[in-house]
Amino acid sequence: MLQNNGTRQSLMKRVQMYEFALVEAGLFLDTHPNDQQALQYHSKYSKLLQDAKAEYVKRFGELEPQAPEGATRWDWVDNPWPWDLEANMDTTEKGE
Repeated sequence: MLQNNGTRQSLMKRVQMYEFALVEAGLFLDTHPNDQQALQYHSKYSKLLQDAKAEYVKRFGELEPQAPEGATRWDWVDNPWPWDLEANMDTTEKGE
């Protein structure tokens, strides 16, 4: 599927893929609410998304801005944002 699953960019692509799959499954379920296969598909990709997000956050930081309880500074601005692909590319991906 995706090469080099440990990079920031490939993890972000996984998150985006799973989110897309869930949106599409949700739209299908809006018109087919009793479709068991679609419900299983949605459940599977919901778990995959949860796991991918957890792995991303563990390795690279938050995907969404949030201040930890008791924070005295908004540190979201310190790192490249997840969608800033060029800033998030590893040096090997940049060809350096």
